[in-house]
Amino acid sequence: MPASYAYLGPEGTFTEVALRTLPEAATRELIPYVSVQSALDAVRAGEAEAAFVPIENSVEGGITTTLDELVAGEPLMIYREVLLSITFALLVRPGTKLADIKTVSAHPAAQPQVRNWMRAHLPDAVWESAASNADAARLVQEGRYDAAFAGEFAAARYGLEALETGIHDAENAQTRFVLVGRPARPAAPTGADKTSVVLWQRDDHPGALRDLLGEFASRGINLMLLQSRPTGAGIGNYCFCIDAEGHIADRRVAEALMGLRRICLQVRFLGSYPQANMTPDETRPTLPGTSDEEFMAAADWVARCQDGRF
Repeated sequence: MPASYAYLGPEGTFTEVALRTLPEAATRELIPYVSVQSALDAVRAGEAEAAFVPIENSVEGGITTTLDELVAGEPLMIYREVLLSITFALLVRPGTKLADIKTVSAHPAAQPQVRNWMRAHLPDAVWESAASNADAARLVQEGRYDAAFAGEFAAARYGLEALETGIHDAENAQTRFVLVGRPARPAAPTGADKTSVVLWQRDDHPGALRDLLGEFASRGINLMLLQSRPTGAGIGNYCFCIDAEGHIADRRVAEALMGLRRICLQVRFLGSYPQANMTPDETRPTLPGTSDEEFMAAADWVARCQDGRF
């Protein structure tokens, strides 16, 4: 397997900045790809050891391109996550003034994060989507668009100037990125972990979603992301992308997954991995009756009952 990481490029994306915060990135060749799909396909094809892609932001929620790629196709697994605070700069060719800007570009996920600023400062400018914020900067450099919303750090890479900086509609906006590889044994639990799965309902009936969520709730498992995605099988047919606190090695999480496997048409395990910016001391305490010790004690009690030793 090549000692390389694919990432959403080109050079100068927020994805690249987040990727370089991983210590192991210093020992890998970092290869930019033009889209999330192509980066993940590089892993599936054995061209890269792993791919690093955005999966969620604090303004709009899950990034559907990434979620859909993880839902479909050959299974992949999440190994790490990184949180990055996001603010944008308005990058332009040298000499461009605000009044000169008629077209702006960025990745579609950036639009909800700068919409109000754009309405106030560039009300007549036309938005054009790009494959990434850095790609938008490249297109500005080539003269296709007048300005791009991207990281200020991308200006020098593409020979542009930051006309405005610190642009964001929401304070403390963050994007979550994940390192995705081929399926393997998850890393050992840290005590501050997250488990990601995709669930397909067996059939559509009143309370069907409640039944799925009940497998987590009855075991005291907190959900951190719940997003529905269309299956492509027709209107009203959805699967559910879920992030839950805990690790598959935790008894309560393992039992919840077993319960879901029994009642769902399909369950896709996307990995158990450490939560970014979280330590075991900061995680919420388990509810009474949901610790590993209590699960094991209950299982031992059932075994003793079966043996007539109660």
